[in-house]
Formats: sequence, C-alpha cells, structure tokens
Amino acid sequence: MQRKRFVLYFKPLALLSLFMGLVIFMGVASPILATEDINLVIDGKSISSSPSPVIKNDRTLVPVRLVSEALGAEVKWNEENRSVHITKGNRSAVLWVDNRLFSYSAGQVSYSLCDVPPMILEDRTYVPLRLVSNILGVTINWEGLTRTVSVDSNTPAAFTPFFDAAISLIQPGQLISGVTELKAVAPISNAAEVKFYLLDPVTGMGTVITKGTSISGTYSWKPDTSKTGQHILVAAFYDGAGRFLTGDAVSVNMAVQPQVSLLGIVSGQTAVDTLSLSPSLNFTPEYVKYEITNTDKGKVEVTSEIDPYGVYSWTPEMTDNGSTSIKAIAYDSKGNSYSSMPVIINVDVERKMALRGITSSYNGEKPATIWFSRNFLVSEVEYLLKNLQTGQVEKLTPTARQLSSWWFPLPEKAGSWEMKAKIRDTVGNTHMTDPVTFQLTGKPIVRLETVGPNEVLTGTVKLKALYNTYLSKIEYFLINANTGAKKFIAGGSDPSIEYSWTPGQEDNGYWQIQAVGTAVSGGAIYSEAIPVRIYLGKTYGPQPIIEKSKFQDYVSALALQSQAKTGMSAALQAAQAILETGWGQSSPVDKYTGKLSNNMFGIKGKASAGSVTSNTWEEYNGNTFRVDADFRAYQSTEESWADHKDLLLTKERYGPFREVMHNYTEGAWALKRCGYATDSKYPLKLIDIIERYELYKLDEVGI
Repeated sequence: MQRKRFVLYFKPLALLSLFMGLVIFMGVASPILATEDINLVIDGKSISSSPSPVIKNDRTLVPVRLVSEALGAEVKWNEENRSVHITKGNRSAVLWVDNRLFSYSAGQVSYSLCDVPPMILEDRTYVPLRLVSNILGVTINWEGLTRTVSVDSNTPAAFTPFFDAAISLIQPGQLISGVTELKAVAPISNAAEVKFYLLDPVTGMGTVITKGTSISGTYSWKPDTSKTGQHILVAAFYDGAGRFLTGDAVSVNMAVQPQVSLLGIVSGQTAVDTLSLSPSLNFTPEYVKYEITNTDKGKVEVTSEIDPYGVYSWTPEMTDNGSTSIKAIAYDSKGNSYSSMPVIINVDVERKMALRGITSSYNGEKPATIWFSRNFLVSEVEYLLKNLQTGQVEKLTPTARQLSSWWFPLPEKAGSWEMKAKIRDTVGNTHMTDPVTFQLTGKPIVRLETVGPNEVLTGTVKLKALYNTYLSKIEYFLINANTGAKKFIAGGSDPSIEYSWTPGQEDNGYWQIQAVGTAVSGGAIYSEAIPVRIYLGKTYGPQPIIEKSKFQDYVSALALQSQAKTGMSAALQAAQAILETGWGQSSPVDKYTGKLSNNMFGIKGKASAGSVTSNTWEEYNGNTFRVDADFRAYQSTEESWADHKDLLLTKERYGPFREVMHNYTEGAWALKRCGYATDSKYPLKLIDIIERYELYKLDEVGI
C-alpha cells in the first residue's frame, strides 16, 4: 500500500518582512515559491529533503514525515477525516487539513487554533512545523546568515498558543445541558464579527451556533439535542472582509436535558378572550404544538405544527368554558417530543357574535356574502332585513346546512335598511347580533363575472354575468379600445346561463369585453368594460434549469459559495431553490417568445437581461384568473442566485432573518415571520427537504 506523503511548514521570523509582498489578500491565492537554499538541521544533523521546501503565505514548508521521523514521532493519515495524527511517547496531536483546529496532548487532550491551517499541495500534506514542534516540546531556532532552521529535541519548549483570544465563560470539559451564555475576549481592534462553532472531535467539522457583531458581547446558545458527548466549542473573530483574525477552542461535554415551559398564561388565571402563547425552551426545537384539554368535558385539541420562535394566538369558545389544561410540546430534529408542565386555567368567555360580510358602507352595487362570527355552537341562522322607512321585515335564509347567505339586492330595495342575524344555538336558544345599518342606492347593476382586468385569453372564453334586476336578455360585446367599435360575441334570452365564445385570429390584440343586459322594464344596463388581451399564437411554459438528477449538486455548490461569503446556511439556500423551482424543473420563460429568464426564485421586475412575461394570478369578483407579469431575467442562474441573496441580506424586512440565517431551522421560521412566503407550511417544507436529503451536511465547516 502506498503511504500518504506529509509535509510540515515552519515560519522563520527573519523571512517575514522579505516575503510580505508575496501575500495577496481578499481571497486571492498567494504564490508558492521554491526555497531550496533553506537548510534544515535536526538535532545537529543536516537534513536534505525531497520535495524541496516551498514558501506560501510567508511560510516555509517541508515534508512532515521527514521531520517527524527525525524527531522519533509516528505520523498517520486518516483519509476519511483528512486528518494527520502525530504521536511521540505520551505526546500526541491531531491536525485537520484546511482547518485551523488542532488537538494536542501530553496526558490530557486540549484544543487550540493555529494561524495557518494544514494544506495539501501537489498531493502532499503540509502542516506547521512550529505547531508540531510546539506540541512535541522541541525548540526551533532560525539563523539568518546561513538561512538555517535548527530543531533541537534535547531542549524542551513550552506550548505557546498562536493567539491571545480566550473563551471566558466556559471551562474545559464543562457540561452543556441547556441554555448557555457564551463570551470571548481578544486583544484586537479590527474585529467586525465573532462566531461561535460547535465542532466534532473526530472530524473537526461542525456548525455555527451563534454569531454577532458585538465583539465583547455575551451570546445565548440553545444547543441541539442531537449533539451528545464530547465536542469542541470555538470562538473565532473576523474582520470586515470575513478574514479570520484570532480565536480560541475548548472542549465541552454535550448532554442536553430538554426543558419546556409555557409562557403567556399562569396557573389559576381566568381567560375571557384571546390568549397569546409561546414556549420557553433550553434547546433548539424544530416546531411546537399546543395541547389544550378541557378537563371538565374531556375535550382534547392539539394544534398543527407551530413556529417555536413566534407567538400562537388561541381564542377560546364558549364550549371551552371550564377548567382547561394547556401545555406546549416541542419536537426536535429526530421527532422526539418534550412537554411542558400543564398550566391549569379557567376559561370563562362570554357569548360573542357579530354580523359579517356587510358594513355600514354597503350600497348594494355588488353582491355580498352574509355570515356571522360567534364563539358557540350553532344549529341554524336566518338574516333579518328591516326597511327603516316602512318597518317591513324580510328574511334571508341560507340553504340547507349552510350558515352564510349570498345577497344582491334588487333596485326596488333602495333606501335605508338594517340587518341582523337571528341565531339558534345547539340547545335551542335564540340570539341576535347587533344590527348593521346601511343605505342602498337602488341602482340596477350588471357585473361581468368570468373575465378579469388584463386577463390574457388564449382560447375559448366562458362568459357569465351577475345582475340585481330582471333581464329579458344578456349580450356580450368585444370593444375596440381605440375606436370604441363593438362586436357581438355571445348572448341570449337567458341571462342566468354561461355562454361561450371562441376568438379567431383576427381578434388577436388588446380589447375590452362588456356585458349588456336588457331590463324587462326596458333600457340597457352596462357592465364595466374589462380590458383583456387576446393571444392565439404559440405560448411557452416554464422550462428546466438543469436535469433534475443534477440539480441538488448544482445548487449545493452555489449555496456553499454563498455561505462562505455571507454566513447564510447553505442547507437553507439549497432547500429554497429546490422548493421554488421544483428541483430545477420550473423557471419562468417569456410566454410569447420563449426567452429564458434563469430566474430561480420567481422575483418580479427587471434584471441584467431585462424581463420575461409570464403568468401570475389575480382575483376579481371572487374569481381567480391569469394575467401577464414581468419577471426578472438574468444572464445566468448564478446572477439570479446572487440577486436573491442580496434581497435577503439588504431589505429591512428581513432583518430578523439575518440574525439567525446561519441556522437552517431558525432561518426557515424567520423567513415566514418576515413575510417571505404566505404558505403557512413553507418553513416545514424547507426543513423536510433539508433533512430528507441530508442538506444539513452543507453547513458543516471547519475553522
């Protein structure tokens, strides 16, 4: 079996100023230069090595096996975790490639951070000679005149940390069982952000658990119940460009003891109206439910999944009156549930009811759906109309098993009216809502119901009208918006039925459609002229961005790049793209030209490639219909990705999201609270995608 080749690097202090000009910041790699004229002497013996030493980032690098064997140390490589294990007597160390974290032991394992992480160059592993020398207790000297590095294993050297930063509130090996306060201090003035990580001691990888711009501030950490046993807590400070400055690491023992308590109510309280409930938790949950039990009646109600970081409003009804037990149940990422102690309250709400669907401003010129709100069980209802001029009372009775009633008053109802609901509860008692007074104009009305403003008609059109008077016939006309010329397109003597019209090629263009009813008493009644577009040419629908089987890898790469720049959870970013594009299979295109938009998140407006015209939904007269809308078009999907992240990172409304965007669970719920999506299940859908397809692994990073 071929052995893995290793290289150690060390930093001769005298070379620092010589090679400062070689360091290029802002993420651009520094050049690697050969340093064949540097001499390496170990315990008085000159060492020649192949490959030759190199300079990178002002550091001189040499093969690790050469140095370790000369020092009598054993070196092993772990391919799975990309780690180097160095052992000599009772001393040992573990270094992870591309990770500043390292462990060292001279009897007891400790953790720290180095200034430059081990790296692989030309299939060889390079690790800091100074670091290895430090943890093995040997001395290194630099002789500038002869350009010689001398390693002396006979002169002991104490361990010297690379940084002066310190985690101040946590002791090594401290037990983490719940909410923990975190703070770190560092003698630097240019830090812009501090991040706390929880890393696995085997892989050296983990996630950001909290972060902020208050450099000397104290942060509250709610741990994840899935993290158990020994872990490494790291505090890392970064400048305004996101470059690592300094940090510290300490081992902790994770043994979370989940605790849940219910906020918003107290035992013995009497509830007479809506209650605002929220959980107090000492761990990070995925969602919560509330169990509400009427202990007098044995009635149990359990809510659906609720935002664990928000407030849930519960409005009790009269059927809830009596002794009521309420508890919060929190669920972790493994589906385990943890309940609060029940809080016993007394519910004593008064009977409440109100007429809905009609207000004092109602004038009868559009239909109304009359209903009522109440907090008790109902068996039947009728709506009473009283003419305030004559005192005459009429009734509106809903159809069987319905509690609402549709009403479009006739013109002869002109005048002042009063309406109230007469409600019969399930035990036979009758109750009245407060009346609502309104004025009807008595204007005859015809309303076109089946076509909406700016709707695009691409085929046969259904035409139906609503009206509040007696008609002898109904006619539908196509109107030239420029000349006013009309063309009859459908109609007949039965105004109640639905008519159909199929436009021809000559009808392509922008028009208005109007319904005209002929009253039985004579005279025409005109609906509003609704602007429409008729288009009978070829139309194009959403198109795939990439093959479905390749989409997860594609967006994962974009998410990781963005995470490195912004700190936003890569798992959350990838899940949003998957959900909003249907695994990359649905991106808007121009419905008339087929122009691709590269738009991954359905953002409207214009972008670098202009816009595309696609469908969106509107509502008119209670019906939904499709209209054209401009969606941003980009030169590439990468531009779309960056634009979406800019939206989340700069818009004021997403401020609460940015505070927790490193955590995919908290971030998903924050997006909903910030108004990103109207779908109440949007956070749960994102979380499900993340966990089902193990996208959470994208958030695992080193230092």
